Amino acid sequence: MKRIPRTTVLTVGALIAALGLPAGAAQADDTAPRIDLRVLVVSDGGPATDAIASELSAAGTPFTTVDLTQAGRPVIDAGFLADTVDGRPRAKFQAVVLPNDNPFAAGSAEMTALAAYEQTYAVPQVDAYTYARPEAGLQYPVYGGYSGSVDGVQAAVTVAGRSGPFGYLDGAVPFEDNDPAVGESYAYLSTPAAGSDFTSYVDAPIPGQSTRGSLVGEYRHDGRRELVVTFVYNQYQQQFRLLARGIVEWMTGGVHLGASRNYFAVHVDDVFAADDRWNSTLNCTPGDVDCTDPNATPDPIRMTAADVDHATAWQTAHDFTLDLAYNGAGSVDQREDNNGVDALADKLIADRDAFRWINHTYTHAFLGCVQDTAVVPWKCATNADGSTRWVSRTEISDEIANNRVFGQTAGLPLAEDELVTGEHSGLKVLPQQPVDNPNLALALTDNGIGWTGSDNSRDPGPRQVGSATTVPRYPMNVFYNAGHAAEQVDEYNWIYTSRAQGGSGICEDNPATTTCLAAPLNTTTGYADHIVPLETKIALGHVLSNDPKPHFIHQSNLAEDRIAYPVLNGVLDGYAALFAADTPVVNLRMKDVGTELKRRAAWSAAVQSGSVTAYRIGDVVTVEAPAGVDVTATVPTGTTLAGTAFGTAYAGGASGWTPSTGSALGLTLPAAAAAPAADVSGTATVTAPAPDTRIPAGVTEQVPYTADN
Repeated sequence: MKRIPRTTVLTVGALIAALGLPAGAAQADDTAPRIDLRVLVVSDGGPATDAIASELSAAGTPFTTVDLTQAGRPVIDAGFLADTVDGRPRAKFQAVVLPNDNPFAAGSAEMTALAAYEQTYAVPQVDAYTYARPEAGLQYPVYGGYSGSVDGVQAAVTVAGRSGPFGYLDGAVPFEDNDPAVGESYAYLSTPAAGSDFTSYVDAPIPGQSTRGSLVGEYRHDGRRELVVTFVYNQYQQQFRLLARGIVEWMTGGVHLGASRNYFAVHVDDVFAADDRWNSTLNCTPGDVDCTDPNATPDPIRMTAADVDHATAWQTAHDFTLDLAYNGAGSVDQREDNNGVDALADKLIADRDAFRWINHTYTHAFLGCVQDTAVVPWKCATNADGSTRWVSRTEISDEIANNRVFGQTAGLPLAEDELVTGEHSGLKVLPQQPVDNPNLALALTDNGIGWTGSDNSRDPGPRQVGSATTVPRYPMNVFYNAGHAAEQVDEYNWIYTSRAQGGSGICEDNPATTTCLAAPLNTTTGYADHIVPLETKIALGHVLSNDPKPHFIHQSNLAEDRIAYPVLNGVLDGYAALFAADTPVVNLRMKDVGTELKRRAAWSAAVQSGSVTAYRIGDVVTVEAPAGVDVTATVPTGTTLAGTAFGTAYAGGASGWTPSTGSALGLTLPAAAAAPAADVSGTATVTAPAPDTRIPAGVTEQVPYTADN
């Protein structure tokens, strides 16, 4: 039976072809203004505007930032906001994000210009985090409202929110409370001011009252529309991640460049092989190169046929497919040691079509430098001239090709251009091997590999290695060398407690990347009480961040106590409780993740270089992008490109990619997506609301609270 030797690394832890506008295509209204598909973000350096900017950036939605704290910043005036192109009035921004409802001084000409611009072109404004006051359509909190912490509060999407911009949510919007000793979220809960045209989209119970107060709502006044947000947040908090899509959809009317989906994929490494077990007495893993104690006897963990049955039943229950990264030699050795019997392999091969499969090399050999394990930690062996000794091109190629033949013989449904090397070896690994094995790129090309997995904690960005593009994978902190929960907790304690508490001190030596536990976890309860909730939160955070990178665990985690499932259940069941059926988790195989990441990189570069132009005139959206760069957009369902439906359905709209030939692409929006009426007479003027002068006696208007995490 093949076990997996390990290296201790010194780190913790188209839709359709692109077409130009053909003869007979829908033409733009000659009287409508041109609205550029770009967002203006006016920042005061606070976390709320930064969070919205991060959402736009991740989606690939163009935006311009004006930082109010920077000297020499652009002045926001009529010329900055609008001009004329080919005789047609042009609004340079489709939406405006402000740090609050009026971040300027009294009598500000900039706020006057913004208000006039918003009225003239029907451009909406997001108040990223503002005080509840009549100028924002709300009563002061002192009048039956609330000002204070909302940590742990269960907010909810209102009926109006469900039928409006937050319809992709199932209803609940839970606010985090990660540490009772730390204030994480501050809010103003209030009801609409008398006579105001205000619709709440997300609300929460007002403490001590029978009413609910708005957290997110729309205020309509003076021919303008504002999305009023009265709680503070940062880009990492779950409550923002849940609402971010709706904020963007509201401000853009569901028509913008870029797209956002919620992705989750899980790779299970070392299938058919076995993983060595953590030894709680030696505090190392016998069988691994850095566990040199003479009493270190390997104790392998390997799945059984019953574990396969459990995995297939779990997949069916969750409508989710696991990716199995396999090592064929594990089964070959098992049969050699057991008179040709390998019940696990027989079951996996019989059920092969239930899974996706990835070549993980034949024996899981280390494919970087030749390792000198005579020292701890290991180092790269050298030649007589002092140069690094590398695993050869032939050895790497054999590992890839032999495992491919094993998979083909077994009838595994492979994508033959996908690969994950053992321990991501061959790629650079610090500190021992700061560069890739130069033979790796050659062997990948020899074998037609287009995508190879990398460890996101060490190599977070996609890059080219020979014919292959790396696909960064998130390591889950469910250890490869643990089949039982108690083993996981024991090793977790060793890593994350101080030397004084009996730990390794790694957390003390690497404070930038790890945090010591206040006390060791109980080996009976610590996994369920601490590790599972934490790992669930981290993984779900990736899912909610429009991040398609896969996560990886090991076959040992599906064996014995099956310790991976509580985390996977936490992610998928937690997600299902939050999102509507039209916003499912997107479960891509590795090559499709890689394709998405490559498209995003090219698109982002084009946007950042200013080579993408997009605008809306009436019901026609025109996009110009460099030839060869795929274009991404989010539009209402029913939008067409050259007469064919654009995109695929997601979260109540349609989104997707389409190639660009360098000619203009014309998207025709459905009639139901008509743009709001605009006043482009050239004479509209609006006076910005004056700073509040009617604060109730004894009430001090509070400076917006800044989250510290």
